[in-house]
Formats: sequence, C-alpha cells, structure tokens
Amino acid sequence: MPMLAKSKPLLTVTLAAALGLAAVTPGLTQGGPGGRTAMLAEMFEKIDVDADGEVTEAELDAHRAAEFTAADTDANGSLDAAELTAHHMARAAEMAADRTARMIEARDSDGDGVLSAAETAEGPAKRHFARLDADSNGALSKAELEAIVAKRDKWQQGQPQDVN
Repeated sequence: MPMLAKSKPLLTVTLAAALGLAAVTPGLTQGGPGGRTAMLAEMFEKIDVDADGEVTEAELDAHRAAEFTAADTDANGSLDAAELTAHHMARAAEMAADRTARMIEARDSDGDGVLSAAETAEGPAKRHFARLDADSNGALSKAELEAIVAKRDKWQQGQPQDVN
C-alpha cells in the first residue's frame, strides 16, 4: 500500500484529535453545511499557519500545544476533568452560536433578524416529511425514523444503499 494511502486516515484522525484534544464534537460527524467537510476544511486552514496548502508535523504540533495551553487554565501542565469539560463546553457554545447564526440567516424570510413560528416551521423536517413517511400514512413511526437513521449510518460508512 502506498505511503500516502496509509497516511490520509491518520492525518484526518490527527487533525480531529489536534483540534478537539481527542474529543469528538457533534458537528464533526454530520454532513451538510457546517458539517464534517466544512469543519475539516476549517481545521486545516487553522492549522496551516503559513497558508501554503499543506499541514506539516511542526504546524500540527504547534497547534496541539496551543490548544493544550488554552485548555490548561491553571497553567499546571496537565488537564483535569474540569478544564477538559470547560474546554469542550466553550467549543460546543461556539458551534451552537455558528449554527444558530446560519439558521437565522437561512430561515429569516422577512429579514428582521429573528425567527417567527412560521419561519421555524419550514425547516428540514417539514420539507422531507413525505420522504420520511415510507408508508404514506401521514405519520412517522419510530420504525420509519430508525430506518432513516440506519440508512444514513450506512451511507456515512460508505456501504451500498437500497434503491427504494
């Protein structure tokens, strides 16, 4: 197996670990805008400090060290549970704020900067209800939702999809 083929998964895991101090963030596992692809691109740009389109081991080490230092709020050279929790909560808050801003931008049809009940009603679930309602009975069963989740999981794992 060529060296590059072996190193690509390792680079992805290393990038993810470097930014999250080995923590999995919810957005990293999701596709779509702001999902895995966007987050990996953002991580890459953040780590590639000289913007040459390549992440070196030195850049990765420097980034990991900076992330550790930022999380080590008592500067004792180690991370306790409280520091890790605070670091993860801050990251989650940033992600939530970004997602909220994108949601308002996408759904605020009258441009007033807030979402009305009518604007929130037009979300993805509403748009995809008929597709999710496999038996077309006007209701979603737990089994239908589980089937959609299983299909999504297979897709994310690169497994063949049913044609139905």
